[in-house]
Amino acid sequence: MAFLKKYLLPILVLFLGYYYSTVEEFRPEMLRGKKVIVTGASKGIGREMAYHLAQMGAHVVLTARSEEGLQKVVSRCLELGAASAHYVAGTMEDMAFAEQFVLKAGKLMGGLDMLILNHITYFSLGFFHDDIHTVRKAMEVNFISYVVLSAAALPMLKQSSGSIAVVSSMAGKMTQPMIAPYSASKFALDGFFSTIRQEYSLAKVNVSITLCILGLINTETAMKATSGMLMAEAAPKEECALEIIKGTALRKDEVYYDKSGWVPLLLSNPGRRIMEYFSIRNYNLERFLKN
Repeated sequence: MAFLKKYLLPILVLFLGYYYSTVEEFRPEMLRGKKVIVTGASKGIGREMAYHLAQMGAHVVLTARSEEGLQKVVSRCLELGAASAHYVAGTMEDMAFAEQFVLKAGKLMGGLDMLILNHITYFSLGFFHDDIHTVRKAMEVNFISYVVLSAAALPMLKQSSGSIAVVSSMAGKMTQPMIAPYSASKFALDGFFSTIRQEYSLAKVNVSITLCILGLINTETAMKATSGMLMAEAAPKEECALEIIKGTALRKDEVYYDKSGWVPLLLSNPGRRIMEYFSIRNYNLERFLKN
């Protein structure tokens, strides 16, 4: 107990003080002329992010499965003032498409500053029994395709000192019933991209990764899926989309958005950050960095 009072508590106070004091103010002009990819952009949060980016004067390349939906969003983006707007329709179940999409988007814009990974595959809510196909599909679309897209984008993002936004969920930070495959894919995002963020920091790779932890958002798909099942109040998709863009532009490690203001406090887990900080001391970093 004496050790806790003498050493651990002061370290915790200093760590939290530093972490929460390094706050920069967001300015819309940060996105003017920036080259941005948004996945899952034909509806919902992705569509709203595309509209916000257009109003800020960014170049956007959008993707989703619905070509008709993408055409409408691109047309609206140009009306709102996008520096340029293009789309490439396809499915993230196809990893070859995911990789080629990033390369094509980079050619269309002449580079890349920000990659916003927002797409997901949907399935009905229910207790898990033995549907391995659903688990595999959730992991492939909601997780593996994110890895493929980010790996393909990394050379361009290194050149621009760019940013990656990984849209996740509270279901990737805490357990919730009836969404086991979805939750598994979201926990995987945290494990992978938080580790990659740490590796980039150690290797001096100037590419930020922002994990966006969202609660229930009032998209048509989410409202339909949870109707009669979930009584929580949904947060607005327009504001959610803006918060994702803000946090990514400011190169934050994590962004929390939910109707409840308690979520960041309860899920941000400063204890984990402290343990991660001290765990690095156990590695022979010189050997790792040489490899």
